[in-house]
Order: sequence, then structure tokens, then C-alpha cells
Amino acid sequence: MAGRPETLQDNYEPRPDPQSLTSNPDPSKNSSTGVDYEPHPEHSIKISAEHESIIKRITNLYSGSASEEDMRVYAEEAVYDDPFSYCDTRYKIAGQWYGIPKIMSSSRTIATEVVSAESKLLVFKLQQEYTPRVSPSSKKVNSLVSLTMDDQGRVKYHKDMWNEKDYSHEGLGKIFKTLNGDHLTKITRPPGDL
Repeated sequence: MAGRPETLQDNYEPRPDPQSLTSNPDPSKNSSTGVDYEPHPEHSIKISAEHESIIKRITNLYSGSASEEDMRVYAEEAVYDDPFSYCDTRYKIAGQWYGIPKIMSSSRTIATEVVSAESKLLVFKLQQEYTPRVSPSSKKVNSLVSLTMDDQGRVKYHKDMWNEKDYSHEGLGKIFKTLNGDHLTKITRPPGDL
């Protein structure tokens, strides 16, 4: 029988096709893999007010808000999946977001572009500018964010893709990501009632 994280993964993990969702008609604007994660807000598709609220709360978290209110965008049992972390509860996800202000002097959302919207799935390009505390120089990072929601409109699976490859949930990479997700809360100390 599959455990809770595997069930969440099986039932809610989004599997967007980065090439079809992000490929720029001008091939010179694409990376060598055929994707263009740079957001162009003017091309964003229209979404409901509820979906706008979800994206606003998620981008607040990327920008270092780490507020309990913004964290409630996630269901209690939810997954956050990026190249460095795999978290399988809202509390562990909070450990990631509460860490941003500790390591970044600033983090701000530059732009978003919604490229796909269904009742329980949102996919958008995100450009975030990070300024580490140890360095005065900022770096802009483009990614493709996919959010799967439950029947109550809470995020059940949050995937942040930094390149065209989907994530493997096996081997040493998965072990590292899970360890990071399981133990970062000991450093960042999010509120226990999340």
C-alpha cells in the first residue's frame, strides 16, 4: 500500500509539458531545449478571481511574506516539489518559505504569465529576483510553476520547474530533496499550528 506522500504524488502531481506551454514562436528566444520560461504578462490568459488570489498568495510567499495567512493557500496535506526540496505537509512547506527571509535580503516577483488554467490546475511562468544576504548582486530566475488544487481550492501539489525536465522521485536526488524538506523546519522554525 502506498504511503501518504506517494498517494498525494499519484493523485495530484501536475505534469505540464514545458515545450508546448512555453515555447516561443521566435526560436531565438527559446533555450536550447525549446522552452522559454521568461514571463510575458501581456500574454497571460484570463483567470478567475479565486485563481488570481491563489497566485497572489503564492507569489507573496516567493517574495518572503512567510505569513500564516498566505500559507493557508496550501491544504494541510500538500506537496512542494522543486530541484532542492520535496515537502509533504503544509508545515514542511512553511519551512521553505520561512527560510527565504533568513537567506535573502530581498526576494521580489518581477512578472508572471498564466499559460494554462483549469478548475483544479494552474500553470504560470514566474520571474523572481533574489538578492542573497551574503552578496549585494541580484539574480533573476525564471521558472514554470504548476499548482494542483483540491475541491476546497487549496493547493495540494506545488511544482516549481527550473528547466524542461520533470522531476524524478527516485534515487539520491529524491533522498536529498526529502531530507531538506524534512529537516529545514528545525532551522527556519515556522509556527507549529500550520
